[in-house]
Amino acid sequence: MKFVVKFFSEITIKSKPVRKRLVAQLHENLRSVLKEIDPDIQIQRGWDKLQVTTGLTDELQLARLVEVMRNTSGITYILEVVDHPLPAIEEIVELVLPVYRDRLAGSTFAVRCKRSGDHDFTSMEVERMVGGALMTMTDAAGVKLKNPDVQVELEISKKTLFVIGQRHRGLGGYPIGGVDPVISLISGGFDSPVASYLTMKRGMRTHFLFFNLGGRDHEVGVKEVALYLWQKYGANQRVLFISVPFEEVVAELLTRVQDGYMGVILKRMMLRVGDRIAADLEIDALVTGEAVAQVSSQTLRNLSVIDEVTNRLVLRPLIASDKEDIVRLANEIGTGEFAANMPEYCGVISVNPKTRVRLERVESEEERFDMTILDRAIAN
Repeated sequence: MKFVVKFFSEITIKSKPVRKRLVAQLHENLRSVLKEIDPDIQIQRGWDKLQVTTGLTDELQLARLVEVMRNTSGITYILEVVDHPLPAIEEIVELVLPVYRDRLAGSTFAVRCKRSGDHDFTSMEVERMVGGALMTMTDAAGVKLKNPDVQVELEISKKTLFVIGQRHRGLGGYPIGGVDPVISLISGGFDSPVASYLTMKRGMRTHFLFFNLGGRDHEVGVKEVALYLWQKYGANQRVLFISVPFEEVVAELLTRVQDGYMGVILKRMMLRVGDRIAADLEIDALVTGEAVAQVSSQTLRNLSVIDEVTNRLVLRPLIASDKEDIVRLANEIGTGEFAANMPEYCGVISVNPKTRVRLERVESEEERFDMTILDRAIAN
């Protein structure tokens, strides 16, 4: 079977060198994930598409191939096709019939033809010729150009005819590795895995940074969701899962810092650690799952105070998202079930959290904190 993979639209408007680099990255990513299903998979790289050819015939294996391609970023559509040398226009219908005859019985249809290259006919002429022939050669209910039951899809590329049997929607975005890497601060709730998914979808190789507040069970739970994201959307890119023991940091906060400031200062401590690890790994940006006003530490004032501890770029893909939209996306991508069973460890720290802290007061509170504890957490 053959599949035609259509690139994400933003790839096609890049300069020639950038486009070639992104397409090469997508080619490599697909080869890496698909060869685990079919070691003999063949992927041919073209200017406007990739052609994936497999000798597999088992329906379950073919469905796995499609699912893996649907979860690989950089792709808008995956087309199941039968390709033929381009015949005379009046003979095209003979190649369409085996794919569409049964589907058209009792249904309305429209023919859609996309053509590239120089030919002595137009796309509309193909549509009319094939549509008229299908009306006489099948049990179709009739032609319906708007919202038909079945859309007969054809593509003509220079000297090749592609009869499209099925069209599958891809993730879009850029191929992972095509954009600079980031470190995502992941807690295992609804927000941070969704934020990590969005950066992966946008082509950023996303490393995971976890702050352990709840012992072994907390770490195992977050590792599970990070592993799930990597296996489903990570395109086999090598990434790190970095676990920082933070129980001692929390204990120091509870004894040294006034209750209302604990949430903001905890986030500042996490960002300090993230900044130092990113510097060691030569990574320019950190990612968090914060959304404006979702909790007390995420007011604009508090976020600005939190960000003050680093000059590194902090990306917040969910910053203007509603919680219900985040939960819905988490369920769509498969991380919602993990999050629903993950305790919220950060939420138990402040009883009366401040929503508009002052930087000078936060810095005053932090002067009582033993920073060697933070150094020890990073070392461990």
